[in-house]
Amino acid sequence: SAAGVLVCLLEYPRSKRQKGSTMERCGQKYLTAVVKLFGPLTRNYYIRAILHAALAVPAGFLLSTILGTVCLGIASGIYLLAAVRGEEWRPIEQKPRERPQVGGTFKQPPSNPPPRPPPDARKKQLEVGG
Repeated sequence: SAAGVLVCLLEYPRSKRQKGSTMERCGQKYLTAVVKLFGPLTRNYYIRAILHAALAVPAGFLLSTILGTVCLGIASGIYLLAAVRGEEWRPIEQKPRERPQVGGTFKQPPSNPPPRPPPDARKKQLEVGG
């Protein structure tokens, strides 16, 4: 039960993607602070792979927990593959929102008048229309 809580606390905060944007989970920022607190122990995927494999060993002795053992083993393999590829867990930092400046949002009126047809074309439009 304590191992399950540990795995949940470790897995809940999403890592920032290398490309594109990442949506943060609800309430993730609190658990991200905890994961960041432990530094390389929780950031390194080699350590996560070893931790998941170590947690899978005791669960493999009971038939009722064999499915959890398989899941932890698969997670360990995925983390090992990600670590070999050079990935690591990175926190999602919120970018400070830039406030729009009140004076800068108004645009200047156009300085040139709108384009108009030449005077002789205007006379032809009046004759045709009238």
